[in-house]
Amino acid sequence: MASNGYVIDAPEQASLAVAGSKERFPVRRIYCVGRNYVAHVREMGGDEDRDPPIFFQKPTDSVVESGSTIAYPTITENFHHEMEMVIALKSGGYNIAESDALNHIWGYGAGLDMTRRDIQGNGKPWEIAKSFDQSCPCGPLSPVEKVGHISKGAIKLTVNGETKQESDIELLIWRVPEIIANLSTLFELKAGDIILTGTPHGVGPVQPGDELVGTIDGLEPLTVKIGERPA
Repeated sequence: MASNGYVIDAPEQASLAVAGSKERFPVRRIYCVGRNYVAHVREMGGDEDRDPPIFFQKPTDSVVESGSTIAYPTITENFHHEMEMVIALKSGGYNIAESDALNHIWGYGAGLDMTRRDIQGNGKPWEIAKSFDQSCPCGPLSPVEKVGHISKGAIKLTVNGETKQESDIELLIWRVPEIIANLSTLFELKAGDIILTGTPHGVGPVQPGDELVGTIDGLEPLTVKIGERPA
């Protein structure tokens, strides 16, 4: 028998670094919002109507620390970056009111929704395109007590020093309180959940050897490198 009464060794708890602390934030679930900046909606061939938010999930163990190298994934030839702001929850529930939503946030961070774009675009399930190993790099989280609630500020991604994505958090179609309120009608949100809030325009492909640096005003940066495809 494995330790702690399990028949096999229990998986390690997924967690994220906390800025300026040795303590860590345990990750329970990863939710993502699709098409939440007008310019990105347009570049993906959609219109700018304020349709209901598109939600999907990534596996909890897809989180990757800043400073890591992530493998170029299998079954894709068009591996894309999507820079996003991350919300980390300290509490939750069903049917959270917009007016109460910010009270459930522990902190914020920078994240990447890495995407197999050619898989996403050929009609196959988004799970295959979005929810693969190492698909959710995240920088250290910063608590609300230190950075406040973030509703505006520059969001930027560079690849090998060249700016690829640049926008402002205030251009989110669905704002942070609305995201939490809407998501809580579908799932019971809980402490440890993180939410990626959507990417601005400028998404594009990366290759092995590329270095990605994501920044959001007031938050810790995120840096990852792209490695080779698994053998």
